Amino acid sequence: MQNWPFITKAQALLLLRLVTPALFMAHAVVRIANGSIPQFGGFMEAQGFAYGTVWVWAITIAELVAGAMIMAGIYVRYAVVPLLVIASVGIVLIHRHLGWFVGEHGTGGSEYSVALIVMLLVLATADRHAPEK
Repeated sequence: MQNWPFITKAQALLLLRLVTPALFMAHAVVRIANGSIPQFGGFMEAQGFAYGTVWVWAITIAELVAGAMIMAGIYVRYAVVPLLVIASVGIVLIHRHLGWFVGEHGTGGSEYSVALIVMLLVLATADRHAPEK
């Protein structure tokens, strides 16, 4: 166990930099593939957002563009910002009403979004363009 977890800190951060945005990008790709953007747009309008479908397209494009930037290591600390907003607003609009747990003890709660937010904060902190403190 002396070598556990068998990868370096740099490799772990690279893994985080690839997996975290992939989780956001998967939502965008499935939203497009399933044609569920209008449905999500209707939900957004029911929550008080005018032009719900436009908002959903903005979210979808942000997930894809910011995700690609993070994966490529391009201005990661800036690219995480729209994803932080998406995850945070998702908690406020959807997940907080469903409790804490996502699975096993609940359905659709906030824990997954909180984990994503922490992952994004770690990526922003580790970005090579971030100033050292």
